Amino acid sequence: MNQIEEMAKLVEKQIQMLGEDTNRDGLKRTPMRVAESLKFLTQGYEANPKTILNDALFEVDSDEMVIVKDIDFYSLCEHHMLPFFGKCHIAYLPKGKVIGLSKLPRLVDVYARRLQVQERMTQEIAGTIRDLINADGVGVVIEAQHLCMMMRGVEKQNSYAITSTMLGRFREDARTRMEFLELIRHRRNGG
Repeated sequence: MNQIEEMAKLVEKQIQMLGEDTNRDGLKRTPMRVAESLKFLTQGYEANPKTILNDALFEVDSDEMVIVKDIDFYSLCEHHMLPFFGKCHIAYLPKGKVIGLSKLPRLVDVYARRLQVQERMTQEIAGTIRDLINADGVGVVIEAQHLCMMMRGVEKQNSYAITSTMLGRFREDARTRMEFLELIRHRRNGG
């Protein structure tokens, strides 16, 4: 029995423990669909963030801030295994090397596609960028809505959480930090 089949058996048992009939038409394939879905949603465990970025590091003579904002992500809360989702904003100050712009959303996906807490995910993204290119500073801000707060517990549908990690000059220099925070506030349509 492979890993997906084993997970499907466990899901089938859970459904039965809820009092459902796993032989009824709507539930016959549900255990396999859930197992495949969980495998997809946690594929970040199989990815090495440094490997994803290594083929897209470029020598550059610039120390100006690089920002990629509004990176959509979906993750699963490690406490309830319910989704949380939102946007990630990344900035860094290069020191001889930059990362290919398309690789930053991929880095977000590596960490989001794991059982996760927003606070750790924010730190992991910032730390990986700092360590990989020895940036003078890294700032990461994540805004997310958590279904564990919306569907259960406090049941607050309009709340969202904001976490930030500021490293290097983003932590030490208030002007650099404020420039980043101000730039991510601006919307493309001028709003």
